[in-house]
Amino acid sequence: MGRNDSHNPRGLPRRALLKVAAAGAMAGPWAFGRAHDMKDRAARPGEGTVEPGAMHSAAATPSAGGSAGATPAPPVYTFLNVQEVAFLEAAVDTLIPADESGPGALEVGAVLFMDRQLGGEFGRGDRLYLQGPFAEGTPEQGYQLRMTPAELVQAGIADVNAYAQKAYQSRFEALPADTRVTVLAGLEQHNIELPTVPAGQFFEVLLELTQQGFFCDPIYGGNRGKASWKMLGFPGIGGMYADKIAEYRNRPYGTDPVGIEDLL
Repeated sequence: MGRNDSHNPRGLPRRALLKVAAAGAMAGPWAFGRAHDMKDRAARPGEGTVEPGAMHSAAATPSAGGSAGATPAPPVYTFLNVQEVAFLEAAVDTLIPADESGPGALEVGAVLFMDRQLGGEFGRGDRLYLQGPFAEGTPEQGYQLRMTPAELVQAGIADVNAYAQKAYQSRFEALPADTRVTVLAGLEQHNIELPTVPAGQFFEVLLELTQQGFFCDPIYGGNRGKASWKMLGFPGIGGMYADKIAEYRNRPYGTDPVGIEDLL
């Protein structure tokens, strides 16, 4: 979770964590799974469209997988407000930071992916059963909250910022990197209680969306330049590779990954 393995509460090195996460996260933005498997494995009124000039520059359009030398356009967020973007940029940079293996979730546009998902069908819970009764369920029972995923993330961000202000006299994004790790680990391990949302559930959704934004097809806004696919050697969504099995048996098959937009 941090920039070195000692900051990772699961004890997994970054590359191992990413490889485990890739299997589920590359399935697409609707892969709303359970983050704890990793242990073994519309703008609101008054906010408007956010185009933060000082924030990290990421892909703004489905053509995010363009040439490596091109300067990416600043992201345009249509659902998240400025404070939420600032929180999520700090959070994804803490969960999957850049290192010697390659860029992190922030650099490849994971927050833009989140903005699109939370502002769309996923954020509205269109494929979730959101009728009562509402009770605390087991992990196997999945999502059990009366909130939509977007409401959960928005309320969780406000709760964590309030906690950080009380505990550290600072908003989350302004905390030192090691303190941000401490806060996120406290949420994951249920050592921090939030007044509005279950801390563990908020962390799971935050981590899941971060992974999906890192590994998704670039047409969804994240994984700019197919960076995570290139890091893992994932060939993308191309056709069958049966004709390559015999030739490349027990050795890597190197090719430029193919995304959805490449086939349009």
